[in-house]
Amino acid sequence: MELDPAVLRRIAEALERLAPPPPAAPDLSAADAFVWEGQNLRPVRKVARIDLELLQGIDRVRDILLDNTTRFARGLPANNALLWGARGMGKSSLVKAMHARLNRENPGCLLLVEIHREEIETLPRLLAILGASDRRTLIFCDDLSFDQGETSYKSLKAVLEGGLEGRPDNVLFYATSNRRHLMSRQMIENERQTALIPSEAVEEKVSLSDRFGLWLGFHPCSQDTYLAMVDGYVRRLGIRIDAGDLRHQALEWATTRGSRSGRVAMQFVQDLAGRSGVALEGL
Repeated sequence: MELDPAVLRRIAEALERLAPPPPAAPDLSAADAFVWEGQNLRPVRKVARIDLELLQGIDRVRDILLDNTTRFARGLPANNALLWGARGMGKSSLVKAMHARLNRENPGCLLLVEIHREEIETLPRLLAILGASDRRTLIFCDDLSFDQGETSYKSLKAVLEGGLEGRPDNVLFYATSNRRHLMSRQMIENERQTALIPSEAVEEKVSLSDRFGLWLGFHPCSQDTYLAMVDGYVRRLGIRIDAGDLRHQALEWATTRGSRSGRVAMQFVQDLAGRSGVALEGL
């Protein structure tokens, strides 16, 4: 039995009305920072960050990454970067601080988009959106790592280098990780033991890091660097305290935490500011 073409047309029109409308193209001029949520970009009006000048003990990697990011913002060639190493030493803080510095010097020159590790498989969709824009964009993934059984790293490899499309010219990818090769040692060893050709299996895992042109290491800080971090925060906030007393309290705080780092220094200063009745707006 043949259906009337008019009936078919009405059915098609009814189905179109029932289907959800296609998502509107995001307005990338609405903010200088966004969070990618797998399907859409959510603007971030105020980025949680500290000033670049307050980051202590990472001068060399700071200068390297700042130069790389500045070249990219100006439309020149630049490398994807992996910031790896000790916890709390300013890896993610450095990325956000550089973004703020460059946009302060040249408003709107660089867009920052944060992607969570769980959304890595949707990265091609994000790149399609960003590639259609003329804004220079830095995609940032904090605490990137992969555990046993995860395969989303293969999507990331293809996007960074080697895929048919690759990444758009106006997009750069920065990631932070506690692991230099982004994979746990157990994961790599398991591949070595179970694969038919162990060396090739291991190469498959560690080659993800090779997609990053810059490897920048962050290492535990010395006592003097830790105290310099504390002193910089205290002076910026205008907290009045005897130098000897500040040193004693800061070292005691680090001892109770079992480590010295920028994060520990900030946590101590937050506690000190609260006890001193000083707001953190100066940071």
